[in-house]
Amino acid sequence: MTRIRWALLWLILVVAIMGGVMVGTIRLAPADVVDGLLGVGHPTTVAVVRTLRLPRVLLAALVGAGLAAAGAALQGATRNRLAEPYLLGVSGGAAVGAVLAAALHLSRVIVPLAGFGGALAAVALTLIVARAAGGRGDARTILMAGVVVGAFANAVIMVALANSAANEVRGALWWMMGSASDASWDQVCILSGFVAVGVGALLALGRSIDVLALGDDAAAGLGVDVARASLAVYVCGALLAAGTVSAAGLVGFIGLLVPHLVRLAGARTHRTIIGAAALGGASLVVLADLIARTALPPAELPLGAVTALIGVPFFFALLRRLS
Repeated sequence: MTRIRWALLWLILVVAIMGGVMVGTIRLAPADVVDGLLGVGHPTTVAVVRTLRLPRVLLAALVGAGLAAAGAALQGATRNRLAEPYLLGVSGGAAVGAVLAAALHLSRVIVPLAGFGGALAAVALTLIVARAAGGRGDARTILMAGVVVGAFANAVIMVALANSAANEVRGALWWMMGSASDASWDQVCILSGFVAVGVGALLALGRSIDVLALGDDAAAGLGVDVARASLAVYVCGALLAAGTVSAAGLVGFIGLLVPHLVRLAGARTHRTIIGAAALGGASLVVLADLIARTALPPAELPLGAVTALIGVPFFFALLRRLS
């Protein structure tokens, strides 16, 4: 990708974040946003900017960056252009771990770690199911295995919530549909750590993913330990899925859509694809969250529903193209 396209990606992200902070029930001018950030404006403006909107916008950006980077890496490592954390069941497994930890009233630090364990279990189960079906390397078999694991994860969550109070069930269901409405600076700090480690590790694995994309035999012939490199990508994808699910629930199709868009923009190596996808995913989720909270005021749409409305038509078009 050219420097101009990189600069454009950064510009889109800055504009999206600025728009996310400015637009809402109370519309703010750019000067008001700057004053609010500096803490020199009206107290109400400062509270709206610093306490309500900026944490939410940054959390949405981190969610998008993590999911898009994970999707780009999983697509390369599995040689499956339909792969992404949501469709492979990784996000569902992370949701199971996070919901169980939340039901036990564990701390906010433990919840994403529990989600990480659930995501790893989902990865293992998806690969086991695909191998049992005799199609470990087949894109459609892995995809179907992921859908089955995701459905199983949803069933586990429903069972776990069976005896919960009605308000807890409503809150859990809203969270499962994806939402950044409860964003806080604590969540932003925790998720930023997960995203920094996960995306940084995937960027370091970029060249290995380039080789994995050539096929197992070719990768082994070029000296890459296929099992170890693939496992490293899955672990990083699980880490990112766990962090994003714990922070904002299930937000689908970002990991599917964005990597394809950055490839169309000229990204070729996976290090470039992952980096560009992280920027593009951050912008897309910030804009999707803006739509979610402003489309039908005073009601708020689930973030996952907005991303699904964007991603599902793209998924069907891609599936038809690959068929």
